[in-house]
Amino acid sequence: MSSPSRSGPLPWLKPAIIVGALTPLPVMGWQAASGQLGANPIAEALNRLGLLALVFLVASLACTPLKRLVGWTWPMRLRRSLGLLSFGYAVLHLAMYAAVDQGLDLTAVTADILKRRFIFVGFAAFALLVPLAATSTNASVRRLGYPRWKRLHRLAYVAGALALLHFTWRVKKDLTEPLTYGAVLAFLLATRVAAAVGERSGIRSAPAAGGGARPEVPAPARSSRGTGSDMPARV
Repeated sequence: MSSPSRSGPLPWLKPAIIVGALTPLPVMGWQAASGQLGANPIAEALNRLGLLALVFLVASLACTPLKRLVGWTWPMRLRRSLGLLSFGYAVLHLAMYAAVDQGLDLTAVTADILKRRFIFVGFAAFALLVPLAATSTNASVRRLGYPRWKRLHRLAYVAGALALLHFTWRVKKDLTEPLTYGAVLAFLLATRVAAAVGERSGIRSAPAAGGGARPEVPAPARSSRGTGSDMPARV
């Protein structure tokens, strides 16, 4: 019997993850109302929301490697939820920037995106997350077909790399945290690339493994009447 930690139903897991993932929002709201977000509460809120978006994106990308490396299947049931949580925090991050920091001045927002490189790559990362979130349903998989859907969702790694670059350029000085997430993301990408190479090698070697001499096909028996016909004799 398989271990519950690997393949059990764990019906409480997804609700627990979602509740835990959303807990920072009321905490942040309470800290903002009580003046505990520091000297620059808008910047602090932006940093936290952006970091949460990156954390959940990396967590969603870790689900498949965990299954392949250690045999855990339960993370696969959380992959969609983690991805949507990442997108949700990215939406809040962008909304906080555009509405609170820039006062919904779209001209200023556009100029900021074009002028400041870390904002540009952050916006690019968000733009890539939009189609991923929009096609996260089972209906989208059926509509696109699994191969096309899978290729599209590989953009999650590109979005993760851009989000990491956004984080790195935003921090500027202490790069410990960005480098940590970068190492994790690089490891996850390496495992996926290795798995893809292994799958292709297996597909190519399969015909070669069975590519020996064809088994001899018995010649059709001659007619018992001795006519020389190629039709098999009746039994």
